[in-house]
Amino acid sequence: MNDIARNLERHVRELTDSIGIRLAGSAGEFQAAKYLQSECLKYTPTVTIEQFPVNERCVTSEKLEVFVNGSWQEFPCSLFLASPTTDGETVEAPLVFFDTETGYSRPDLSFLSGKAVVHLGCHIESDENYRRLMESCPAFILFVDTRYPGTLPLADGLFPAYVKKYGAIPSLNVAYMDAWKWQTTHAPRARICVSGEVKKSATTVVVCELKGTDSGSGIIYAGGHHDTQAGTVGADDNAIGSASIVELARILSAKPHKRTFRLISFGAEEYLSLGSASYMRSHRDEIEQNGVFMCNFDSFGSAMGWAEFTVNGNDALRKLISETYREHDVYYREIAEPCPYTDQFPFAVCKVPGIWIARRNCTGGIFYHHRVDNTPDKIDFDLAAQIVTASADLLEKLAAFEDISPYKEIPAELQSQIDSLYLTVYDC
Repeated sequence: MNDIARNLERHVRELTDSIGIRLAGSAGEFQAAKYLQSECLKYTPTVTIEQFPVNERCVTSEKLEVFVNGSWQEFPCSLFLASPTTDGETVEAPLVFFDTETGYSRPDLSFLSGKAVVHLGCHIESDENYRRLMESCPAFILFVDTRYPGTLPLADGLFPAYVKKYGAIPSLNVAYMDAWKWQTTHAPRARICVSGEVKKSATTVVVCELKGTDSGSGIIYAGGHHDTQAGTVGADDNAIGSASIVELARILSAKPHKRTFRLISFGAEEYLSLGSASYMRSHRDEIEQNGVFMCNFDSFGSAMGWAEFTVNGNDALRKLISETYREHDVYYREIAEPCPYTDQFPFAVCKVPGIWIARRNCTGGIFYHHRVDNTPDKIDFDLAAQIVTASADLLEKLAAFEDISPYKEIPAELQSQIDSLYLTVYDC
């Protein structure tokens, strides 16, 4: 294990083993931000923390019971971010299964009214579908992540823009295999009881700046996020990303560079990138005028699997990225479509090209995604160090070019997709 790998592991261990769960707006998230600030201050005096409003999830208890084979049985669950609780009251309703692949094709969803809806699919990526679901007035929703047929419930969240427009009802995530059991045993009813509140708070954004020798030549951004979902210490989602920001500060501060680096660890990424979107809205003019590139590290440490880079840029940039990473023996599957679920996306909205660096270990994504077992043992720190080294090389190249214009363009058709997604999914 080289120095970069050892440093990455040290930072990840501090964020996960010492600090632990880091929900947006919580004391844990703020503690993580202070730790990252203190580490980055070793390499530059310009490290600040910016704060933005967020609703903190403060659940004190959550209970799900399903009537299986003649008796009530308890099953694990996780209340979605942005979902209301039941205020400590028990809500009981008949179970109905609803698959999202065909269900929203139905002209009438009134059969869901008053029901405990087992919703096969966690993300409702359609404003219209979410509106129809809310208007059908279910008693509550039990979301099933169909990407992973696991025995543990994942944690997740509702889209803030949808909740603001159409409201929300108690919504919980449940394990795929538990839902399978309810279906195959023809379980007739379910009941939930969730206590707690949503509390007004603030999320933290740590901004580390390495000033360039030419202040007018643009800003190169790199980012990760230090918040987690409920119930998980988030080693690979995304302590490893924030650890990379500290390591990049160390590596890139070793010599002068033409362009300024702004290395950012965002909070509230699990609230649909609320931290990065808030930062973008607060600094939009500067990002649009001076932004050159944004490199986002999120969930790239999986010990087994393959690299996937979502690239928002033109052919010249794609070629530069490919050649640079291959120089470091890093090969990846390239995805051209924009993804709104990353901290890179708000920068793409400002027409700043970039990449989201990730690693997958199954065709559905990552099997421990948003689960309690998203722990440091899942990470190969040597592999992560190899990717960080290659990324530092790419950033240094971009910082040194006399003429950056060949790499700055996002193709018009791709930019149109980005803008459309932003208007559809984000609370603008």
